Amino acid sequence: MIHAWHDVTPALEGHEEKGEALPEYFRAVIEIPKGSSNKYELDKPSGLLKLDRVLSSAVYYPANYGFIPQTYAEDDDPLDVLVYCTEAIPPMTLCNARAVGMMTMIDQGKPDHKIISVLSDDPIYNDFRTAASFPKHIFRMLRRFFEDYKTLEGKEVLVDEIQPVDAALRVIEESLTAYSAKRRKGSMPGL
Repeated sequence: MIHAWHDVTPALEGHEEKGEALPEYFRAVIEIPKGSSNKYELDKPSGLLKLDRVLSSAVYYPANYGFIPQTYAEDDDPLDVLVYCTEAIPPMTLCNARAVGMMTMIDQGKPDHKIISVLSDDPIYNDFRTAASFPKHIFRMLRRFFEDYKTLEGKEVLVDEIQPVDAALRVIEESLTAYSAKRRKGSMPGL
């Protein structure tokens, strides 16, 4: 069986000759479709998705949410990614995305980066080259979602301002490097 975190290549195969290379362009694995109130997440040992919880607030994910394979973030998980697209993308779907910015929040005392991206093949969102080119209200909703979705669980998160694509590319590179180093040591869950 293929493990979504370890066995999926993050680079877009056959796209480098078009200038679509890591870290700006990458493959994402979707865990949660936009519009969902279910919090699915990767079960690290098996590589399958598990239902972590149903959100306890009257909120829903404002974008497709998942991770970049073969990355290891500061919160000890694969690097989170939000993929903006006109449609909801089903869980465990692979999609080609392009980074446009980043949102960082502090969750349980650790930085939790969220790469903001667009679906490469979406005819509407593909025109957005940077987070600054999005309508401001989209990121007000995104920020509010992450501030509110844990409130009724008695948990508090701090959400930073949206950062430019350069910050996102740096974090993607760091997460790819951290994954590689951790995997070489044989200390990755699910391997």
